[in-house]
Amino acid sequence: MKKTLYSLMLNDEVVREVDAMAHRMGTNRSSLINQILAEYVGYTTPERRINDVLSTIQQLLSPSRELVPFFAPNSFSMSLKSSLEYKYRPTVKYEVELYRGGGESIGELTVVFRTQSAALIQAMTEFFRLWKRIEDAHLYPATGARIEYALYDGKFLRSMAVPDRDCTPEELAGAISEYIQLFDRLMKGYLSGRYDAHEVEAAYYAHMLQAKLHI
Repeated sequence: MKKTLYSLMLNDEVVREVDAMAHRMGTNRSSLINQILAEYVGYTTPERRINDVLSTIQQLLSPSRELVPFFAPNSFSMSLKSSLEYKYRPTVKYEVELYRGGGESIGELTVVFRTQSAALIQAMTEFFRLWKRIEDAHLYPATGARIEYALYDGKFLRSMAVPDRDCTPEELAGAISEYIQLFDRLMKGYLSGRYDAHEVEAAYYAHMLQAKLHI
């Protein structure tokens, strides 16, 4: 969203209160005044929408025993921690970042893994490549969504496409939450040997058919 510099005449007392509130909220004066004015005239800023989406994801996934969400209000990203079913229970961190601007992507999902086990690194790399092949085979033909992927130095990145229909922040939060839960469940099943590649693909396809939004 384009921003322009404007001059406003404000009482010093008002500015002090605004600055104090901005400090408590972890933001700055300009952003807070922009948000207050947007709410007053009934306009939802991209920043507010992102905050609503991420805070809703936190609410949806907080009861989960598999994923532990961490979100600081007024930020554009959040993280979730998950423990793998693998020997010493290594952890995986999911990072969700949402963008303010338009384009073909609304943000990106990053899967961060830290391990010294060569066998686990190889297995996770195989799963990430399998996941890309599955989405190339099923998601793009069905939605036309152009997804960008990257794999390097303990990170797997996937862009999140603009939803295939208009949606509310709650609906988008639900779609992102369900996607992460699906990914986490199938990755753990694959690494533990419960699922083979064909079973992962079948589960992904079944989810895609019943999903209300595709990202």
